[in-house]
Amino acid sequence: MKNHQRPLENVKVVELATFIAAPCCARFLADMGAEVTKVESFEGDPLRYTAVNEGRPAGEEENTSFDLENCNKISVSLNTKSPDGREALEKLIAGSDIFITNWRQSALERAGLDYEGLKKKYPSLIMGYVSGYGETGPDKDLPGFDFTAFYARGGILGTMFDKDHVPMNTIPGFGDQQVGMYLAAGVLAALYRARETGRGEKVTVSLFHTAIWDIAIMLQSSQYGHPSTQFPLSRKHLANPLNVAHKTRDGRWIQIAMPRYDYFYDRFMEILGVPELKGDNRFFPQARLQDNLEEFYEILEGRFATRDLNEWVQALKEADIPYAVAQTWNELLQDRQAWESNCFHEMAYPTGNSRTLVRSPVMFTETPLPEYNRGPYLGEQTRAVLEELGYSREQISAMIEAGAAQSRS
Repeated sequence: MKNHQRPLENVKVVELATFIAAPCCARFLADMGAEVTKVESFEGDPLRYTAVNEGRPAGEEENTSFDLENCNKISVSLNTKSPDGREALEKLIAGSDIFITNWRQSALERAGLDYEGLKKKYPSLIMGYVSGYGETGPDKDLPGFDFTAFYARGGILGTMFDKDHVPMNTIPGFGDQQVGMYLAAGVLAALYRARETGRGEKVTVSLFHTAIWDIAIMLQSSQYGHPSTQFPLSRKHLANPLNVAHKTRDGRWIQIAMPRYDYFYDRFMEILGVPELKGDNRFFPQARLQDNLEEFYEILEGRFATRDLNEWVQALKEADIPYAVAQTWNELLQDRQAWESNCFHEMAYPTGNSRTLVRSPVMFTETPLPEYNRGPYLGEQTRAVLEELGYSREQISAMIEAGAAQSRS
């Protein structure tokens, strides 16, 4: 009989964070069964108010971006600068196993929430910390978003585009989501040790370092100085044009992936319809290709332009050549593989609309898929959380009236 207990049941998490990366980590922990309490100011997480950026309706009733990062959590709204609000926060942290935050170091120190201070009071506490640029160095206190610390300074925006064109249009969350999942991995390792030894830990993941990690193969290769590694490049000069997307006759793009160039070369020439190029010493082996990159690219470009996308898909699939269609987001939302592998969840909203939301990518065999409950409304569970901390109903009402707490109900 399968054990359907979620891996992190009986683990308590307090999240004092905004936007995407740190809440993404806490969302994953919540999916795994942890009880995650999101502590928000009276204004709430700014991610609640980004509707215009995403072309969706304003308001809480249909907030797909907030739900993505905050499903399965509960929300308590506190004025942590007030004595009573701060006391409630301390009680929450004291009863938790993990504390997740993305406040800057100086703000944490001013608030007495830095790790050195917390570990004296809560020696087994795990602190998960998201930073823009890390905790040391001259720019450790700079504000960091994935647009800046990840894409730009992290070596993606300045390199990962065809030099004949402009840098890519970045999208929010691309780096943040990776940071969140990396942080979850570190936090869970630290939690395991804490359960074994009673010793807490601070786990830090930065946007900057994450980007550097993500581009590590080519970053390390670039130090040898070969022209094929000095990005940005023209796509005509990439060292392996069999790893490039090519345009079909009907104007679609198809990505091929043959990192073992020499292994695939002769077979692929047959598929392209140019068997006379098999073993051609201008293009094979790959070491000889480097002096003839542009000529070979133009051959590939011309051949791909002779067939429509569906024809190429059929040919590549039959030959077992790695490929994928460069899909639009609308196509991805209809992708049968994505639905049948449980990438998506259909969420019904009080507005009467049904929207497709994305599940976190970690799947278990012995544990069913987590429920996908919407993110909490601001302060939705404030009263319930404070009652669990031992406050009477009268005390809670007094806190709300005095401006130390805020409740939706």
